[in-house]
Amino acid sequence: MSKASVPYASATSGVAARTEITNILRRFGCSNVGFMDDYQNHEVLLAFEHRGNRVQLRASAKGWAAMFLKAEPWTPQRRSTRQQYEQAALDKGLIAVNSVLRDWVKGQITAVETGVLSFAGVFLPYMIAADGRPVLEHIQAAKLLAAPTEETP
Repeated sequence: MSKASVPYASATSGVAARTEITNILRRFGCSNVGFMDDYQNHEVLLAFEHRGNRVQLRASAKGWAAMFLKAEPWTPQRRSTRQQYEQAALDKGLIAVNSVLRDWVKGQITAVETGVLSFAGVFLPYMIAADGRPVLEHIQAAKLLAAPTEETP
């Protein structure tokens, strides 16, 4: 995999993607749209409300950074230390995940608007339950889903 094949590697700012996400969600009737950067955990949090349903999605930059580092591994010829290079990949991942979220939100809202899926069918795992935790956390804690199996090549 080359750098050119790493999705969103050319993203330079999350601002435009966040603006587009906000516009998509506002057109759909959402309110209280906001973002938060969690630099310690390398995540971007997208939160919004739709007809009283609070939704929070956490997008991790770690997966994107791992893909980038696999495609463009650190070598001693680089002008930075391995630690600096890996940190730069995480920082770039925090920018890239905004574009990933934009495309995901655009696809999910389009599916809801066209009747392909329901709002709950798309966003239920990320809806906030009465105790303030996402429904997905309840599902995972209760072990309602089978454990993932290892993929065969």
